[in-house]
Amino acid sequence: MNSERDRCIAMGGLFQSAALVAKIAHSGMTDSSAIESSIYSLFQINADSVEAVYGGLPGVAVGLKIIRDEVAGKKKHNIEVSRYVISLLHLERQLKKHPEMLREIQTGIEQATQRLEHFPMLHTNILAQLAGIYAETISTLKPRIMVQGEPLHLQNPDNVNRIRALLLSGIRSAMLWRQCGGNRLQILLGRKRMAEQADRLLDEIQA
Repeated sequence: MNSERDRCIAMGGLFQSAALVAKIAHSGMTDSSAIESSIYSLFQINADSVEAVYGGLPGVAVGLKIIRDEVAGKKKHNIEVSRYVISLLHLERQLKKHPEMLREIQTGIEQATQRLEHFPMLHTNILAQLAGIYAETISTLKPRIMVQGEPLHLQNPDNVNRIRALLLSGIRSAMLWRQCGGNRLQILLGRKRMAEQADRLLDEIQA
């Protein structure tokens, strides 16, 4: 799990979570299948592969497209999404210094996993529970992520829960990326290689 391919998949998961947060904050709507794949990753503790964490490569297609297009400069760079990605990577590093908080998150996710026997993954009860985990743990670390968007959408409790649950999934992807050997130097110097890898992965999805 230390290949460039695995790191790109995990980074795709991270960019996807960040992009979905931005989309919900600004429009109140987003791709439900992409959200499901991102939330699904939270419950995959002992997956056989990195792509299995997201239910297969198509599960991170949204994130891989962003890496391919924006990192390569094919589309206007979304500063907001990048800011969320950088913040999530920073918070994941902070989390490593708080093992008791990590255990609290793991316990909360185990409890949410049990509720999946009674509710679908994107049920409001499940998302509210995941959002609560984020609010009680990651949200207490500094600096907090300040989500920008339309007040109408940000004041909707269901949107708030979706956003927090997705930020938690972003932390999961950041953790996975580091477990795959990801480091800051790769982000600074390896952008082109990452975009090329994302393009190859997207070709796999379309094949």
